[in-house]
Amino acid sequence: MLIEQLFELRSAEVLIEEIVTAHREESMLMARRMGAIGELLSLRTDEAENTDPDPGWAIITGFARTSAEVGAAMNMAPMAASRLVAQAEALDTRLPSIADLLEDADIDWATTQLIITRTELVDDHLISRIDEALAKRFIKWQSWSRRRVINTVDKLIREIDPDAAKERRASSERGRYVSVTPHPDGTAQLSGRLTATAAAAFDRRIAQMAAGVCAKDSRTVDQRRADAMSALSEGHELRCDCGQPGCPARGGDDAGSGPRAVINVIASADTVTGDSDEPGYLEGFGVIDADQVRELAEDAPVRWLEKPAVTEEQAMRYQPTAAAARWIRLRDLTCRFPGCDRPAARCDIDHTTPFNHADPAAGGLTVPWGLADYCRQHHRLKTFHGGASGWKDEQLSDGTIVWTSPTGQTYRTTPDGPELFAGMRPACAAPTARKGSRARDRAARIKRIRNQLSEQRPINAARRRLDRARRREIELRKWRNRSRKLLVLFKGGEPSTSPWCPWINEPLEPEELPPDWEPPPEPPSSPDDEPPF
Repeated sequence: MLIEQLFELRSAEVLIEEIVTAHREESMLMARRMGAIGELLSLRTDEAENTDPDPGWAIITGFARTSAEVGAAMNMAPMAASRLVAQAEALDTRLPSIADLLEDADIDWATTQLIITRTELVDDHLISRIDEALAKRFIKWQSWSRRRVINTVDKLIREIDPDAAKERRASSERGRYVSVTPHPDGTAQLSGRLTATAAAAFDRRIAQMAAGVCAKDSRTVDQRRADAMSALSEGHELRCDCGQPGCPARGGDDAGSGPRAVINVIASADTVTGDSDEPGYLEGFGVIDADQVRELAEDAPVRWLEKPAVTEEQAMRYQPTAAAARWIRLRDLTCRFPGCDRPAARCDIDHTTPFNHADPAAGGLTVPWGLADYCRQHHRLKTFHGGASGWKDEQLSDGTIVWTSPTGQTYRTTPDGPELFAGMRPACAAPTARKGSRARDRAARIKRIRNQLSEQRPINAARRRLDRARRREIELRKWRNRSRKLLVLFKGGEPSTSPWCPWINEPLEPEELPPDWEPPPEPPSSPDDEPPF
């Protein structure tokens, strides 16, 4: 009751209105963003197409240039940035009516994405009909379910371009994939798209392995299915965890032959030995806790890594040593382009300053502080779209890389390794003792300023004298010219015979002085007359 008296609580109607307004503003903001990306894509495409068609090196397309700039500006992974640029291109060139609805907040971004995805295979000369028809139907779409939206789009596509519907199935099969997404809790999510027959066979095999343990197994069905996938990757059957020595379903037999998968785990020496609980890093996935590190290290080979000492001869070679390459990958962990998270194990090690093959000593040494990991996409971007009008990178002594985009934007990326492992961080320089005291510094500063003033004082005095002389000379010239004009006014062209001002018969003088004008030297002073006595 007291709170209600002190603060006026908003009604449910007001809150709903605010939610609706924010939802509409989100659509309008998304339309602005996609419009800007579409314009940037048009600029970069024109720029790429106007280059030499055979420059002697690979050409980075306008789409790739735009994706790189958008990814850096929005700190997005390369695939996400490319997908956003493709969506902006679709709204700009294929679905302008849908883009107008988004700009007016008559449709939200989730529905817009769905329309872009469902219509991406429609033929270019038919997409305009679908765009206009969908725009008319979706003006009052707000109460439609997602399934109704999909059905409406698909039905319209089947009516106007039935071949696109057939192509979608073929495209789905071509787009099959498997991906692993790391989670921050030491687990990961496995997802993918398979053909129906392959998925059915896989599901049947997993179910068979999960059912092959005894009734005393403590795991749920879902847990056994997940563990069965791990067993498949390691090449053996699922082991029962009942702990009974006579269990007929303990498993462990080989499920097939083939190379074993290798994973790399990075951790400090204290974590591996149990002296520290500092987390480790599972390469390509993310952070795992210390207990997981020690469990994996029990039956795995361990390699101790230290920052390598590079000799002068090794620094002059193009390829880094194996120790230097391991250290660079350990330091960076991922691609060093802004927003890119591709694992360093799948990246190229690139020289920040290009290696000089003709004269290696001239620059681009193969040393840890001059190398960095770039995925192939961003390595190509730097190589073929670099220079004064492209992307530029500069590596600082601590491994920080400062990127400058073609538009002059700067982005800083720091290596992940030192963030996770304190032992990799460069040591701070010891503080230097102050030279002198504040009083002595102040006295020296005052003395220096006074000496400068003493040197400048005669220069300033001479400049003031010259300025006064120039002003006086201009005033005299103007007075003499006025006198000459009065003489002509009263006596016509008859010259003056006055012995006191012979200058009056001379021509008019210019009333502006040249920059190098100097006053005439003063006549020498005559000696004083001898006294009369």
